[in-house]
Amino acid sequence: MTTTVREVMSTDLVTVAPSTTVIDVAGAMSSARVGSVLVLEGGALKGIFTERDFMSAFKRIGADPARVSPVSEVMTLNPLTIGPDATVGEALDRMLAGGFRHLPVMDGGTLVGIVSMRDLARSISKG
Repeated sequence: MTTTVREVMSTDLVTVAPSTTVIDVAGAMSSARVGSVLVLEGGALKGIFTERDFMSAFKRIGADPARVSPVSEVMTLNPLTIGPDATVGEALDRMLAGGFRHLPVMDGGTLVGIVSMRDLARSISKG
């Protein structure tokens, strides 16, 4: 039997508004012990902000501006997504092709979870 994204995704999502400052987003990521947050506006997925985005923001705009800059200025806009019924292999292929480690899971137009490279690796190692 093929494992689906629904079986391995996390539904405990860390979300922020586009106006949240980069430093506050970093604090939320640290508190939740996650490598990414989803940026929502009016319930709609607008972007994703990852550890890599955080490092790029500091490199590009410097530490002081990043403290007060909204995450919308440095997030990855309109991230690729995957459906919950996709296979783990399809999710892995999408991540490897795109060079990223977190993939929001959308069921139609509704955000239902997030799957990470770690989630996929864990499911493959159990199989």
